[in-house]
Amino acid sequence: MHVKKVKVVTDALNANATIARANRADFDRAGVTVVNLMSAPGSGKTSLLERVLIGLEDVSVGVLEGDVQGSFDADRLARLHVPVTQINTDSGFGGECHLDANMVRSAIPSLPLDDIDLLIIENVGNLVCPAEFRVGEDVRVMVASVTEGEEKPLKYPLMFRTCDLILINKIDLLPHLDFDLDLFLRNLDTVHPGVPHMLASARTGEGVNEWRDWLKHLPSHAAALR
Repeated sequence: MHVKKVKVVTDALNANATIARANRADFDRAGVTVVNLMSAPGSGKTSLLERVLIGLEDVSVGVLEGDVQGSFDADRLARLHVPVTQINTDSGFGGECHLDANMVRSAIPSLPLDDIDLLIIENVGNLVCPAEFRVGEDVRVMVASVTEGEEKPLKYPLMFRTCDLILINKIDLLPHLDFDLDLFLRNLDTVHPGVPHMLASARTGEGVNEWRDWLKHLPSHAAALR
């Protein structure tokens, strides 16, 4: 009996890459720089976004919010008077635990690309699948919380390896945890040597100005990373 092997995963990723290039072309034509913001659930990426968007008045920002269900995070960000578009993956996308290029493409007609300079895509909270799927972004930023453990870069290397900036959040909790920050940074350097990182606290605002400045200069960062 002859058994034919079907490379389903490879074909899916190749198809995704084709759509991601189309997304990127649309973003480039509109002059919009795109950040894919990723993390595990509960790392605080929405809270960091709330902090950083205040003070970015000289940059026109839009947010594409990805969740399986609900609009809890989108509602929070919309109160900051920035345009927010919601994608729920349970609505026609099988309840996926990540955003892919096709999902983002379906949202492009709803995005105010002509009115913004920067689009932040807040991906579904997950340390596995979002790392696999490019969506047409210029850069990837990951939020890692000190409550998650020092071993996370070693357990989920692809996520850390594919990001251009790591935000280490909730550092205000360090006095109350056994988290070894130096060990985390060594593990991070093992899987992605030299990747830039910033220490931050959405609760106290520590490190937010540094990330805000990074976002303000993002077009030059993105060009250097291409």
